[in-house]
Amino acid sequence: MLINTFSHIPGIGAATEEKLWNLGIRDWKDALGWPDNRFKKKHAIQQGVKTSIDHLKNENAKYFEDLLPASQHFRLFPEFRNSCVFLDIETTGLESTSIITTIAMYDGRSTRYYIQGKNLDNFIEDIQEYQVIVTYNGKSFDLPFIQKHFNCQLPHAHIDLRYILKSLGFAGGLKKCERAMGIDREELDGVDGYFAILLWNEYQKTKNSKALDTLLAYNIEDVINLEILMVKAYNLKIQETCFANTHTIPEPPKAINPVKPDNQIIQKLKSAYYRY
Repeated sequence: MLINTFSHIPGIGAATEEKLWNLGIRDWKDALGWPDNRFKKKHAIQQGVKTSIDHLKNENAKYFEDLLPASQHFRLFPEFRNSCVFLDIETTGLESTSIITTIAMYDGRSTRYYIQGKNLDNFIEDIQEYQVIVTYNGKSFDLPFIQKHFNCQLPHAHIDLRYILKSLGFAGGLKKCERAMGIDREELDGVDGYFAILLWNEYQKTKNSKALDTLLAYNIEDVINLEILMVKAYNLKIQETCFANTHTIPEPPKAINPVKPDNQIIQKLKSAYYRY
């Protein structure tokens, strides 16, 4: 979809982009070979396309992210899919004094996870392997926490699914969006961000590895599901364009979570802290 995009070019908005598509200028190649000199913005478009080709050739996803509105960042996904990573963190709370407890990453092929007090510092090196980070609400939550903890700025392009899904009418948090799109969390159904804090506290208090495993399973479930949500959202956004019959991509099978939650821990904490 990125090579069909013109709305990132300065001075070219969504209405002009749609007009170009209707005129048969469907991609960058069409724009460069466009014979009609009556279109006032033709020169600007062609210059913008040449610049875009260079940035895409150099795998500079950040260039396109900076110029597109958040609801249109889905357009980055196919061209940069092999350098995308789905990211989610868990913390001890939302306060300024809260800390990161675990981080999970999934790149469509393998899963990595990081634990406070064990290997958390390895994250900042590993994340450099990717060009694009995909999150849900990461712009407001995950990335600020990470940048504060590691005292760094992440240079990656960022696709925040919260804004894309909101533009499609889905809101209310990651779990609600998953349910609306038919994604089943099975044993982890009902486990949420507050519960993740309880799991970390239980692990810190008892050193019970099953509490940590359950927290990691929950964290990893988020990133596994982000891939499915990304593809579903991408295909729904494509339906809003003239490329509905050509640009949809197959939905991947749900990846196997390598860490298993412990149902006894879940029931114990629900009994102790939840009132129904």
